Amino acid sequence: MSRTIMAFDFGTKSIGCAIGQEITGTASPLKAFKANDGIPNWDDIEKQIKEWQPDLVVVGLPTDLHGRDLETITPRAKKFANRLHGRFGVAVELHDERLSTTEARADLFAMGGYKALSKGNVDCQSAVVILESWFEAQYGD
Repeated sequence: MSRTIMAFDFGTKSIGCAIGQEITGTASPLKAFKANDGIPNWDDIEKQIKEWQPDLVVVGLPTDLHGRDLETITPRAKKFANRLHGRFGVAVELHDERLSTTEARADLFAMGGYKALSKGNVDCQSAVVILESWFEAQYGD
């Protein structure tokens, strides 16, 4: 059985979202949600969850290059993950997102040059990178 999995790249100004299928191990960008100090419009998030009905939600966990929590953003990403679970009853897992933004920028630049590097595109592509990294961690290459 193949599960549908949604991923979020949490940020204080923008939260990227992607969707993927376990059977293919690939993800596609959905959209970026504006956030006000890390708080999104929960109605917008709910619309995506209702539309896609994910079996699992993966939230990127921001850490430093050594895997340690970042004082300001890591607890907020965890809180966002807890709120997703509490509000929508979805299963949520956290996944290390080290260097996901760097990789997302490189992917987007390769596809469309500087014009592809808008904030929303980068956040959504970061969610794609997080989800595909999660697939890799679960199932290997």
